[in-house]
Order: sequence, then structure tokens, then C-alpha cells
Amino acid sequence: MIVRIMGEGQLTLADSHLAELNKLDNELLAEMESGDGPGFRTTLHALLARVRVLGTPLPDDSLEPSELILPSPDATLEDVRDMLSDDGLIPG
Repeated sequence: MIVRIMGEGQLTLADSHLAELNKLDNELLAEMESGDGPGFRTTLHALLARVRVLGTPLPDDSLEPSELILPSPDATLEDVRDMLSDDGLIPG
């Protein structure tokens, strides 16, 4: 799957990593619902860090369609809330 981190670029990520990322996504969703700003920030950074570690960056000149778009590390709680679906940021 192709994942875009807004403001950074795209990475390829094996579908087998989605379960691990979904745990962080669920945590992020719970923190957003409770208004836990510091927890939200910590979990967002952890989620993006895992995507960077597990994924392989695509070349800067590559323009592949992204299957998953994640917010930038400096996104606010409100920015991320606008991006959410019923499943959170990561489907499933």
C-alpha cells in the first residue's frame, strides 16, 4: 500500500503492518474523543514514526496514488478530526 504523510512524501508499506498501526490509530481516536491533547500529540508522533520505520520511501519524483493519507507531525487535534472516518485514520 502507498501511504502519504502530509508534508513529507510517500512510502510503500506492507499490508501486514496494518494491525500494528491500527492499535496506535485506535489509541489516537480515543485521545481525540477525550480531548487529551498531550496524549494525542505523543500517539500521533508514534504512529508516524512507525510508518517511517516500517515503510520504504518512494522517490520524490514519484506520483503514485496514495491509499492512505496521514496528517503531518504538527497537525492539530482539529486538523486530524477533519481527516477521520468512522474507522479513524487507518481503515479496519
